Amino acid sequence: MITPAYGALSKLGGARQVSTLELPFGEDILEVEVIEVPGFDSRVRNVVLEHPLFSPRGAGRIYLDDGSGRPFASDAGKFALLSAAAAAYIAGLEQPPQVVHLHDWHAALYCLLRASAARYAGLRDIRTVYTIHNLAFQGIRPLRGDASSLECWFPDLRYDAAVVADPRYPDCVNPMAVGIRLADKVNTVSPTYAREILLPSDPARGFSGGEGLEQDLRAASAQGRLTGILNGCDYPKRDRRRPGWRRLLETIGAELAQWRGKNAELDAIHALATERIKVLPRRRPANVLTSIGRLTVQKADLFLQPAGAAGTALEAILRNLDRNGVLIMVGSGDAQLQRRIADIAARHENFLFLCGYSESFAEMLYAAGDLFLMPSSFEPCGISQMLAMRSGQPCVVHEVGGLKDTVRDGITGFTFGGDNPVNQARHFVSAVDRALRMRASNQDRWLQIRHQAEAQRFSWHTAAQRYLQDLYEIPRP
Repeated sequence: MITPAYGALSKLGGARQVSTLELPFGEDILEVEVIEVPGFDSRVRNVVLEHPLFSPRGAGRIYLDDGSGRPFASDAGKFALLSAAAAAYIAGLEQPPQVVHLHDWHAALYCLLRASAARYAGLRDIRTVYTIHNLAFQGIRPLRGDASSLECWFPDLRYDAAVVADPRYPDCVNPMAVGIRLADKVNTVSPTYAREILLPSDPARGFSGGEGLEQDLRAASAQGRLTGILNGCDYPKRDRRRPGWRRLLETIGAELAQWRGKNAELDAIHALATERIKVLPRRRPANVLTSIGRLTVQKADLFLQPAGAAGTALEAILRNLDRNGVLIMVGSGDAQLQRRIADIAARHENFLFLCGYSESFAEMLYAAGDLFLMPSSFEPCGISQMLAMRSGQPCVVHEVGGLKDTVRDGITGFTFGGDNPVNQARHFVSAVDRALRMRASNQDRWLQIRHQAEAQRFSWHTAAQRYLQDLYEIPRP
């Protein structure tokens, strides 16, 4: 496994430098340190690549915000260097791998170097596969005329403009398109998402499809190069007891105490959450709803769509819950979304908004909740619904992508649809209400859904076998 060190992974315990790569990048010959880092499995060799360009604004920061004028600028240069360094590293191995597996736009320019750079011609004999985790992020940058552009990174590269150009902006390189066009095999992380992206996106209808790359994806599908393989989930032995309500609140409170003061912009949100914990019922409410995820338009938009007289879908759900329940939402991300959700939290005493993330109470919430809410506008796969189901918490999900592939309405959870975002939001509210009414009136049916959700197995072993057979084309032993 190869990843940038980001100025941090190279400092982990047991890390050791094994070599230095010298490679052309921009107008210079760069020296990139190759460092091995111990992992959880001794059969996996973890290689991190270290150079100042991988951590331009301090150690440990993966993504940077360059503003609307130069989107992806710093990140694009960083991941272009990742592709170049990975190509140099693999080309120099005494024993080449059978397959090189690339993930998302971040690694896609490896395909271009493999196809077009003479120094990496030997890589063409190594099978290359490309996984799309989220088609919404494509890493588009100019072909030339900017410090973060294709010709600035690789000034001597003789490339075919038709291979690298974005379909909408022909003067820009689209790394995601490069991966789709040049990899030997392409996959998405769920079967339904692989079908959805063959169609053009239609925002008015609330449909996210190929995001401008549907023609390239249809071509890959027609050539037999595109498939969808559902991601997996680990199923460790665990304590099946539900965490106590007071212990859950104490754990959340302790984490909030650590968060406060670390980010001045979030102090008011953390203060509100701290005060909310103090006024929540001391005994467990009748219904504990949970939601855990990044605050992006993809994840949060349907929460904030209008859903009738109550206001947004989120407000309608809270009003329907009234004093019979509480919603605990965990997530951070887009600053505007954080503010909007915090404003709603300030007006509803049955809503606890935790703007951040903690593994300790996230695991507790998966086990403690009665109903998990995941109304993603689109979802290439999704992991949160798998983790909730693993803990016996049924989910309400939008019937798209991997959510449609993992949750069956009325059997292992509850799903909703709709032909535009407003209808989707209203159907979301109705699905939550339907689930809670069933829980109140038909305990036997509810327990059956809960047990069936917990019994689902989205196995990484199954996914791995599909990767070997369908992508790598390595015969099973």
